Amino acid sequence: MTYKPKSEFLHVMQTRGFLQDCTDLEGLDERLLEGVLPAYIGFDATADSLHVGSLIQIMMLRWLQKTGHKPITLMGGGTTKIGDPSGKDEARQLLTTDQINENIAGIRKVFTKYLSFGNAATDAIQPNNADWLDQLNYVEFLRDYGRHFTINRMLSFDSVKLRLEREQPLTFLEFNYMLLQAYDFMELNKRYGVGLQMGGSDQWGNIVNGIDLTRRINHTEVFGLTTPLLTKADGSKMGKSASGAIWLNEDKLSSYEFWQFWRNTLDADVGKFLKLFTELPIAECERLGALQGSEINEAKVVLANEATTMAHGAEAAAAAEATAREVFEKGGVGDDLPTALIAASELSDDGISIVQLLVRSGLVGSGKEAKRLISDGGARLNDEPVTEAATMVTEAELSDAVKLSAGKKRHALAKLDS
Repeated sequence: MTYKPKSEFLHVMQTRGFLQDCTDLEGLDERLLEGVLPAYIGFDATADSLHVGSLIQIMMLRWLQKTGHKPITLMGGGTTKIGDPSGKDEARQLLTTDQINENIAGIRKVFTKYLSFGNAATDAIQPNNADWLDQLNYVEFLRDYGRHFTINRMLSFDSVKLRLEREQPLTFLEFNYMLLQAYDFMELNKRYGVGLQMGGSDQWGNIVNGIDLTRRINHTEVFGLTTPLLTKADGSKMGKSASGAIWLNEDKLSSYEFWQFWRNTLDADVGKFLKLFTELPIAECERLGALQGSEINEAKVVLANEATTMAHGAEAAAAAEATAREVFEKGGVGDDLPTALIAASELSDDGISIVQLLVRSGLVGSGKEAKRLISDGGARLNDEPVTEAATMVTEAELSDAVKLSAGKKRHALAKLDS
């Protein structure tokens, strides 16, 4: 029989689809009932924003705070210098300290939309593991903590096995990552009383290592909880679209494009995504997810509005919906469409090619992709089919703005930068 949690947080995790595995579900449930529990998720600062692929973790922290506990968004200022091998086929590019700090500042903007930061018992905090990892003496670290890890066990973790099975190199630098992440849990437990680490299921091995080290060194009972690795109904990875990553910061991706990503959700995913990425009641999520035919499209609008309101505000969501209805239902242009500004220096005497415009607008990733789109009949200019890759758009046309389309659902504007 499935265990039914008594604590509100675990009840939410279980009923809304966040819960994959827990090291001790009943023990964690009891601890949550005793009072405020500080819990953390670690985020490496590899970019200056997080994308939708991290949103399930952010929503876990949001629910943690809403149910009376303390979320900790640990920034990997130290571990980013190494790179987490989990789920990766090759080593990450190493970043400088300045780049990492700039990325942390950008990521902070994401968290402030979803969490309340401050000094109260349940307010979120954002420590940086560089504060303790940068101070470590490597020889002392190996002597004091390295002896608690066996190579045999480390080789058994999926993050390591995947790389070795594919004969991809795994550097000794990356191999240290799991020791440092385990050290983070121990240090956070010591500094802030953290009793729970959460993450995706690919982090299970790292989380278990941290629990084991914390118990050995701090003699404290702590817990781990993971979420399912989320894929869409067609098997594709969550957080990606045809035009790239779905970033959570508006300076990386417009609120319209963010809204449109959710509006384009596959029918089979609507109910699941409503439970994970909105705060609508479970019964309403299930009702909307069960709609059929054209009615499911209104459920997708609800999903898009709820997700966009959380990330960018109610005004941005309303503007995105208005633009979408203008573009899709009335055949108009829509003021909120993403716009590529074309400098006069980019124009030849004949203007600029449609291929270049499609790339500049972000509707395709390369000229080759643009040509394929045109040959497949999916490219439109001002709602008219484009049949020739050699088509030129003149300076006069750009002065009034042109509408570009890739298929039926993706649109952008291009105009002369005045």
